[in-house]
Amino acid sequence: MRISSSAVSLTVDDVTASSKFLVNHFGFSERMSADGFVSLGRDDAGVDLVFLRRGIEVLPEPLREQRAAGVIVAFVVDDLEAEQERLRGEGVEITLPLREEPWGERLFMVADPNGISYELVEWAAS
Repeated sequence: MRISSSAVSLTVDDVTASSKFLVNHFGFSERMSADGFVSLGRDDAGVDLVFLRRGIEVLPEPLREQRAAGVIVAFVVDDLEAEQERLRGEGVEITLPLREEPWGERLFMVADPNGISYELVEWAAS
């Protein structure tokens, strides 16, 4: 098997709100869109993010009314402190303050208007 690209689809109530959040605060750009659907990407991200409006008919019926929940989208970055300060300066609420885990992961979290959690990660030097 050869995988040529990857995407994660998240079902939300307000596609535009999540899309704008990633475009404005994380530098994603719109790759495709239609009513109730947007696909966003960054050349350096390794994965595209797709937002689907809850109830949209392209989803299998058992999934249509479900919302993305319990999902954390993680981005590994080079300067975690600078990213935290940049986002604070842009008015983004830090939902989990910067911390370091015992296994060397340094992280903080934010959430978009639909409640999707984004974790920014930097690995501590050994």
